[in-house]
Amino acid sequence: MKDPLGRFFPNLPRSVRVVLDWLLTIGGAILIVLALKAWVVNPYRIPSSSMEPTLHCAKPAQGCEAGYSDRVLADRLIYHFEDPKRGQIIVFKTPGTKPVCDTAHAGEVFVKRLIGLPGETVKEDSKGFIWIGNAKTDTFYKLKESYIQPQRRAEDTQHYNQQWTVPPGEYFFMGDNRGESCDSRDWGAVPRKNIIGEVFFVYWPPSRIGFR
Repeated sequence: MKDPLGRFFPNLPRSVRVVLDWLLTIGGAILIVLALKAWVVNPYRIPSSSMEPTLHCAKPAQGCEAGYSDRVLADRLIYHFEDPKRGQIIVFKTPGTKPVCDTAHAGEVFVKRLIGLPGETVKEDSKGFIWIGNAKTDTFYKLKESYIQPQRRAEDTQHYNQQWTVPPGEYFFMGDNRGESCDSRDWGAVPRKNIIGEVFFVYWPPSRIGFR
């Protein structure tokens, strides 16, 4: 018997073995996909303009630049081996136990850029530029953010001249479209346990395919 089922169940009719073989093959493939999705790579859709122009959402939603929302892949494995790094685009669950902003609730999955690391102070000046400092000192340096469009930075007047301290073990996230982003400036820093993975690839639409 060439097929595996035939070796273990020689008395089964060949037609039954063929059906069982197909069922086991399909079931195994589904389990592999679910395992990859749960522990390795997971797909996400960009629903809002908070990460424009880095990640697109679909018109006619406010602030969106594209006809189709970007579909992205997030690496769920990477942060088991290293800590998140400033500037990475990360998928995470919002903290807290009550609704926050007009577009987010506690425990919802968001995609934002990591700006502040544990123990740092994040400051936004009167022109929307971000400054990073150590909570124990008064020294700050200006964050270089080539991914921010000037006109979108200028729209973020509600956070001008504000400052936030990132607690130990937590991370501070902001959207690239600063005036349209509900983020850590509104609902605070995100605990390490809420971080899901790093966005590394856009797989849809075809014109946007590539690593990020």
